[in-house]
Amino acid sequence: MTTALLRYQTGLLLRSQRWLAPLLLYAVFLAVGVRAGEPVLGALGYAAAVLLPVTAWVVRICLTQEPVAARNVVAAAAGRRRAHLAAVLAAVACAAPSGAVAVLGVTAVADLRGVGPAEAVASGLLAATACVLTGAAVGTLASRPLLRSRGWSLAALVLGSLLALVTTGSPAKHAVTGLVTGSRTTTVTMPWLALLGALVLAALAVAVSVRATARRE
Repeated sequence: MTTALLRYQTGLLLRSQRWLAPLLLYAVFLAVGVRAGEPVLGALGYAAAVLLPVTAWVVRICLTQEPVAARNVVAAAAGRRRAHLAAVLAAVACAAPSGAVAVLGVTAVADLRGVGPAEAVASGLLAATACVLTGAAVGTLASRPLLRSRGWSLAALVLGSLLALVTTGSPAKHAVTGLVTGSRTTTVTMPWLALLGALVLAALAVAVSVRATARRE
């Protein structure tokens, strides 16, 4: 049932083409913000940071893309909690590959400057994953059923993404800061702690949202 729900949510997202806007925006930010020959770790930090609001946006798209009637039918067949969780997972499955491609592309064009390519890719992938998970948490908390108003939802999405990138203690900030700092000293630090924190944050946010959708919808 879970696999079928994932296919259903992913199919809805792909057919709607609403994923094009956030992913094209991500590509534009990378094209403008990453220059060939700049230090690889700093460039990877930038690529990971931009991925956070993009993921939050895709999550919101997946959580709001179904018409009410279709959502009720799916909920009756599979349960609201499973359907809601599948929408979040489909969004993450869409955003995560974009981050992986960006990490490989940035590593290929940036200046390694004493940093091994394998180390750069590994640290970049870990940081990107931490930002994807943090973005998923932001997008989940800024969408239905917790926020139904489109205006308030979008405002919370933007503000939440910003706070996740600048607030001390945020897993995404920790991962990005580690890469940017490492670019000055050519020291690679694997952001395992940030990844763990982002995983816990995302799990908590999804749990709250899933519980709320069972009660409020």
